[in-house]
Amino acid sequence: MKRTPSLLQRVMRSMEKIAPLSLSEAAWDNTGLLLEAPFPRPNASKVFLTIDLTQEVLEEAIQDPAVGVIVAYHPALFKPFKRLCLNDDRQSIALKCAATGISIYSPHTALDSCVGGINDWLSRGLGKGRTVPISVNVNPPPGQDGCGVGRLHTLDTPVSLDEVVRRVKSHLNLNHLRLARAADYRTDTKLVSTIAICAGSGFSVLDGVTADVYFTGEMSHHEVLGGVSKGINVILCEHTNTERGYLSQVLQARLLSLLKVDLGLDVEADVHIDVTVSKCDQDPFVIV
Repeated sequence: MKRTPSLLQRVMRSMEKIAPLSLSEAAWDNTGLLLEAPFPRPNASKVFLTIDLTQEVLEEAIQDPAVGVIVAYHPALFKPFKRLCLNDDRQSIALKCAATGISIYSPHTALDSCVGGINDWLSRGLGKGRTVPISVNVNPPPGQDGCGVGRLHTLDTPVSLDEVVRRVKSHLNLNHLRLARAADYRTDTKLVSTIAICAGSGFSVLDGVTADVYFTGEMSHHEVLGGVSKGINVILCEHTNTERGYLSQVLQARLLSLLKVDLGLDVEADVHIDVTVSKCDQDPFVIV
């Protein structure tokens, strides 16, 4: 008799279709299955999405008995360790997940680079235009033509810098962001045509890119000064504010759809699957 695939197996298959792990920056990143629960919850039917897997977010997931897999965008386990102890935050999270039967999967940079991923989602909030990768993947996996690191968005109709800021705030549902305005843009006479995009901490991707605006989550003081000195405006939204909206606006529905298709491949599987997004997950910085 054919064994019914587990929830974790279904999630891994579906996430590979969305963000193939071959697109991750494997030289430094830690993506894919990070923790496989040895004794999965017997009635697990729900996937729990979060940007950061903190203790508070984990408690939220544990409280829902249907949660069997956490898809944490940022790797919950990153640095190697030689022991597993509860007095260490990361080790404690791993132990609690294993003990409660919850597995952890992280797509991270694969979800940045893939077609329809976080950087493409960011570009869609900027207005009609042409979007291309900053660094094109020359050997993309099937279905991923046009993938790569970062995005460069060229607007069909140039707009003022203030209008770009308004669009970013609207797309990310932010009341405030940080703006470093280059000298030539201190009035509305010069318009913005090109915007270089990188979710999260973007300087390593954006550095050296010719654009009117750098749009990312965070850069250092001197990195911002360097950009402004070259006539480049810098929009900073805080690291995870450039990532979090993607979960509820794109990934939740897309993953659920693929999981339902996966279920359809196993006609004998009588399992209900759902995908939920953490309500506790939030950027640690608040502008006050």
